[in-house]
Amino acid sequence: MSAFTVRPARTADVRGIHRLLDPYVQRRILLGKDLVVLYESVQQFVVAEADGELIGCGALHVIWEDLAEIRTLIVVDEWLHRGVGRALVAALEDEARELGVQRLFCLTFEVDFFTRRGFAPIGEQVVDPDVYSQLVRSPDEGVAEFLDLAHVKPNTLGNTRMLKTL
Repeated sequence: MSAFTVRPARTADVRGIHRLLDPYVQRRILLGKDLVVLYESVQQFVVAEADGELIGCGALHVIWEDLAEIRTLIVVDEWLHRGVGRALVAALEDEARELGVQRLFCLTFEVDFFTRRGFAPIGEQVVDPDVYSQLVRSPDEGVAEFLDLAHVKPNTLGNTRMLKTL
């Protein structure tokens, strides 16, 4: 296999990101996203590419002043255990630092992978009550996952909520 590069996503990558996402949606590992949602959030994504093909992606979604979520982290099976996921997370962490974000959240089945990257499982009350009262107003599912709200639990069973301080 050849080398790969990680770069910011472009609108031309959106359909490829959608194709990367589909098998994980079918296996109920990740929630599906409509193309319009991916286009609206393309600036949040980085992609890994080898020989002109997308082999992975991930997104950084800002939740609050000091908090962002790593979401939609995908590496195609043929490229697993070759450093692609690690490189995607590193790029997203660099972006978070540039934005001034100090904590990263993820909701994942891949606990060992994220633990090796400095994330740790979290419980309740990871933001103060004033911030919670603002976040609970967000229509974003990722924010609801972070807050561990009951209406997202059927879609997140078995996932672990994890947090990393940068």
